[in-house]
Amino acid sequence: MGPLSGTKIIELAGIGPGPFCGMLLSDMGAEVIRVDRAVAQKGRPRDVLTRGRKSIAVDLKSEAGKEVILKLCESSDALFEGFRPGVTERLGIGPDQCMARNEKLVYGRMTGWGQEGPMSQAAGHDINYIALIGALHAIGETGGKPVPPLNLVGDFGGGGMVLAFGLVCALLEATRSGKGQVVDTAMVDGAAALMAMFFTMQAGGAFSMDRGTNLLDGGAHFYGTYETSDAKYISLGSIEPQFYSLLVEKAGLDPDKFSAQMDSSKWGEFKAELTNVFKTKTRDEWCDIMEGSDVCFAPVLALDEVHKHPHNIARNSFIDIDGVIQPAPAPRFSRSEVAVSHGSRLAGEDSIVVLQEAGLGDAEIKELISSGTVVSSQAS
Repeated sequence: MGPLSGTKIIELAGIGPGPFCGMLLSDMGAEVIRVDRAVAQKGRPRDVLTRGRKSIAVDLKSEAGKEVILKLCESSDALFEGFRPGVTERLGIGPDQCMARNEKLVYGRMTGWGQEGPMSQAAGHDINYIALIGALHAIGETGGKPVPPLNLVGDFGGGGMVLAFGLVCALLEATRSGKGQVVDTAMVDGAAALMAMFFTMQAGGAFSMDRGTNLLDGGAHFYGTYETSDAKYISLGSIEPQFYSLLVEKAGLDPDKFSAQMDSSKWGEFKAELTNVFKTKTRDEWCDIMEGSDVCFAPVLALDEVHKHPHNIARNSFIDIDGVIQPAPAPRFSRSEVAVSHGSRLAGEDSIVVLQEAGLGDAEIKELISSGTVVSSQAS
């Protein structure tokens, strides 16, 4: 049983970072009930982000649908949503309405810009949020334009993961106070927090505003990626002197020439030589030489390769659910066993069970389904 076993959480369905938060909580053993739109769905979904949850499909714009959500709140520990500020209030399921039914309820909110501020009502995406807090400006090659790091920093790191952390913090506090509270998660805030170390480096004069010239942004020859003879890539992170010395040895470099590790004026020259060196062998050949050593080395694997690597196999880092290779739950615990209970569900696949567990009778459930307030895939 996961460490969050016994915790019941309502997820108002959204995209990207919201489902990711639900996945994290569900992976840890929480019972997460996903409230999907009241629409029919065909074909088994294969969305990794929605694994492990029950699904009830509800028309949130109807009075009866609003009452369903409020009823679920009465027996739940938390609810989270990812709409623009004010949307759930207009639907009648905002924090005040939900917490009036359960004063211990934790109400999680996630937006890009936050619940207030001059940009709070504007549309946006990950790239915009990380642009505003300095992360995007810092990522890219020397002399090149900023490069978006997928949507990992704003949506998932600064958004979904920070929301999950905030919810668990508030749930822990509620066990002491007996009262819930609102968790305001803004991706701009979360992404800014992820940049804390770089603000430290900037304050100490150790971070340049010129992209691709710093220690950790690909500027240093000993921290970056290199192409191999078979058009694949390897990664290096040989920062510490002893690790760097081992890199010089295993790559067959001139130790006298490469002794000036932290002389940034030589990084370009050293990088050019390493570029030529790594192109003399295949990725696998370099793995035979460096992998598992203190060089701080790893092959750069594509998504369709990661589950085949011996280390990932040994740790069961990836699992197969419904034919989809996906990351296993993380982190792991010494006593609590974390696992994915099942793959994605059809919208409304668990509607009847969820309503029954909330205390509704058969007649009430039948009326909700016949009116279209709730959709049940079992009834279609």
